[in-house]
Amino acid sequence: QVQLVESGGGLVQAGGSLRLSCAASGRTFSSFSRYAMGWFRQAPGKEREFVAAISWGGTRTYYTDSVKGRFTISRDNAKSTVYLQMNSLKPEDTAVYYCAADQFHYGSSSGEYAYWGQGTQVTVSS
Repeated sequence: QVQLVESGGGLVQAGGSLRLSCAASGRTFSSFSRYAMGWFRQAPGKEREFVAAISWGGTRTYYTDSVKGRFTISRDNAKSTVYLQMNSLKPEDTAVYYCAADQFHYGSSSGEYAYWGQGTQVTVSS
């Protein structure tokens, strides 16, 4: 079993920045580098949507078009942590942000991720 704990959310003005972190742990948790990681978000009244993903070793990243050039996903395998640096935030980025992990899949499909965190709220005011 893998536990994922997100942190770093909060309230920020439009144009500001936040860095989200997601720390992985677990009784049967194997090496963090064996897991591809993703960030998803869900705004009120909307479906959960893909934000960014990073491959097992961190050599490949993938972003949804709306965050390209503003958000950066990275990972520190020694700390079992994945990050999402969010710059130039917009009110439409307001959502609960979730991190997800999977040993076998990397990409934008939420159904392919086996493990999920509880989420952290990001609110961007105009």
